[in-house]
Amino acid sequence: MPLHLIKLAVGCDSVKELKEWVAERMQTAKKKGLPQHHIHITRMVPKRDAEILAGGSLYWVIKGEVAAREKIIGIEPFRDKDGIGRCRIVMQPKVIMVSPRPMRPFQGWRYLADDSVPSDLGKSAAGSIAAMPEPMRRELRDLGLL
Repeated sequence: MPLHLIKLAVGCDSVKELKEWVAERMQTAKKKGLPQHHIHITRMVPKRDAEILAGGSLYWVIKGEVAAREKIIGIEPFRDKDGIGRCRIVMQPKVIMVSPRPMRPFQGWRYLADDSVPSDLGKSAAGSIAAMPEPMRRELRDLGLL
């Protein structure tokens, strides 16, 4: 069973905005001739990298709910220019909406077991939910209708 990571998408207000961020980064990478991968840099290196690389994803928490994921394809520890250990989490640049689930704030990333992940939304469901204004979607979720 794969292991996943979960992380807050700080400064991101919606899945649409996350998709725009990823698309912008891919355009920049393409212009620079770099691989088309979405990279997120963290301070801590996951110790259970083999389990994560066996099909794990990074689940994004946006505005207090698990809302989307990206498949992890690489974990690259490195030292920055100041000699501080860091980690590149390399992902496929495809944001997949998941069934929204409330999540309290936390620092850094956390492991997420495969049996605890929210299910992916199908294309039709993802499109209709993504088209809703965020406040409406949150209210419907809070009422138990989503």
